[in-house]
Amino acid sequence: MAAASAIGTTSFGLVDSTKAFRGGISNAGFGHIKIAVDGFRPALAVVNPDDPFQTMKANWLNGVPKEDQKAIAKSLVRLGITTTTAADLATAAPGVDGTLFATAATKVSAGQDLTEQEINVLGRFDAILDARMDAGFERADQLYRNASKFLAAAISVVLSIAGMTVVQKGVPESFDFFLALLVGLLATPLAPIAKDISSALSTTVAALKSVKG
Repeated sequence: MAAASAIGTTSFGLVDSTKAFRGGISNAGFGHIKIAVDGFRPALAVVNPDDPFQTMKANWLNGVPKEDQKAIAKSLVRLGITTTTAADLATAAPGVDGTLFATAATKVSAGQDLTEQEINVLGRFDAILDARMDAGFERADQLYRNASKFLAAAISVVLSIAGMTVVQKGVPESFDFFLALLVGLLATPLAPIAKDISSALSTTVAALKSVKG
C-alpha cells in the first residue's frame, strides 16, 4: 500500500506537470464543449472575433468550477445576440422562430419593452442553450476524467515496473513483473486528478475571501 500510494502521488505529479505544455491533459474534453456551442459561434465572435472560444477554453484549462463555466459561456452568447447574429442563432436553436427572435434582439438592443411572445422565444432559446451546455460540459468532464485516469494508469505501471527492475537489478521475473503491474494498477485510483483539486482549492479560497469580507 505504501508503494502504491507513493507511485500514485508521483503519477499525479507527472500528470499535473503536463499542463506546462499548452495545457497538457487539461485539454482533454474541451472538444465536446466546442462542438456543443459551435452553432452559437456568431454570438461568441461578437465578443472575440479572433478566437471566439478563447475565454471558454481558458476557464476549462484553469479548472474553473463547471457551473461557473456554463454561466460565463451563457453570458458570452447573450452578449452576442444582436440584429446581425439573430438569424444564425435562431437556426442553431431548432423551434425558435427566427423572425420573432430577431425582433426581440432588436428591442433588447434598443432597450424597448418586449411582448409576451418575444419573452417566450428568448426563454426557449435560453432553454436550448442550457441543454446544449449541459450535454457538452458533462461529456467533456467524462472524457477528461477517463483520459486523466488512463494517463495516470500508464505512468503508474511504468514507474512500478521500472522500480521493480531497479530493485531486482535487472529484468524482473514473471511473478515480480506481474506484482509490479498489479501495484501500478492499484496506484491509479490513488492518483488525484489535477483539475479537480485545482477547482476545489480555488472554490475554497474564494469562500474564505468572502467570509473575511
